[in-house]
Amino acid sequence: MGTVVVHYTPKADQADQNQRLVEAVFAELNAADPGGVRYATLRLEDGTFVHIAQVESDPNPLSAIAAFGAFQKDIQDRCEPGAGPDPQPATLVGNYRLFA
Repeated sequence: MGTVVVHYTPKADQADQNQRLVEAVFAELNAADPGGVRYATLRLEDGTFVHIAQVESDPNPLSAIAAFGAFQKDIQDRCEPGAGPDPQPATLVGNYRLFA
C-alpha cells in the first residue's frame, strides 16, 4: 500500500484528548504486534499532528486495531474547521535511519 502522511489541526481544547487517543493506538499496536505496518505520530509545536504510516500489507493492519477505530471516530469534530485530516500518499525521497 505504501506510505501515507496525514496532517490535521485539532481544536485547542481537543488536542490533549486527541493525543490520548493516539497514545491508545500505539499501546494496542505494541500489545497486538500485527506486523505489516510502521507508524509514527508527531505533535508539532503549533498544535498540529502529523501521522506517517508505511503499510506493507492489505488490508491495512491498523483497521484491525480497536483503538484506531476509536481515534478515527469523530475526528472531524475534534479538528478546526477546514483543518481536518488530509491523508496524502507519499514518496520517500531521502531517509537516514528513520524508515525501513
